[in-house]
Amino acid sequence: MSKKRGLSADEKKTRMLEIFHNSKDFFQLKELEKIAPKEKGITMQSVKEVVQSLVDDHLVDSEKIGTSIYFWSFPSKAKTAKKRKLNDLKHELGECAKKLKKTEDNIVVELEDREPTEERSLLIKTVEELKKKEEALKKEMQKYRDSDPEYINQLKTEMIDLKAAIDRWTENIYILKSYIKNTFQMENDVIEQSFNIPQDLDYYE
Repeated sequence: MSKKRGLSADEKKTRMLEIFHNSKDFFQLKELEKIAPKEKGITMQSVKEVVQSLVDDHLVDSEKIGTSIYFWSFPSKAKTAKKRKLNDLKHELGECAKKLKKTEDNIVVELEDREPTEERSLLIKTVEELKKKEEALKKEMQKYRDSDPEYINQLKTEMIDLKAAIDRWTENIYILKSYIKNTFQMENDVIEQSFNIPQDLDYYE
């Protein structure tokens, strides 16, 4: 025989509200602790917590009169609370829409001003060309390694300059990625995919 499932928090709140709305009366906590278990199946130990949750949600009002605290809620109270919640959500949605529109406008402006796509293409193209030239120089060095020490020294100097140039252009790409990431809140893999930046791009070792 399966064990009977207990009431969820939302079910308890709904049933507790029914007590208020059906009676349209005022209650002390000790009265609710007697009524709720019998009429709504809410355990006495959880009554205080459920009532306080409804108060926090502005679905039940409470007031201390003398030494006693009274609770009450009318059907119109729930309707008003839902309407207020709806208005709050509409306002929040409107603010989000404004922020989204502003961000989209900023992206358009920044892309037009900085032209990141064109600059990115130039940077990557330059790095690739420098790497190809470096490989060609390596082969040239190998060819003349034993026959022309002066020429080899010249090639070594050019290689050092090329390595420095590769690192400079690589640094420019990293700066551009950092700017796009911080300005448009984009992840690295999204930036690399959007602008065709190689994932293994790194400084020359």
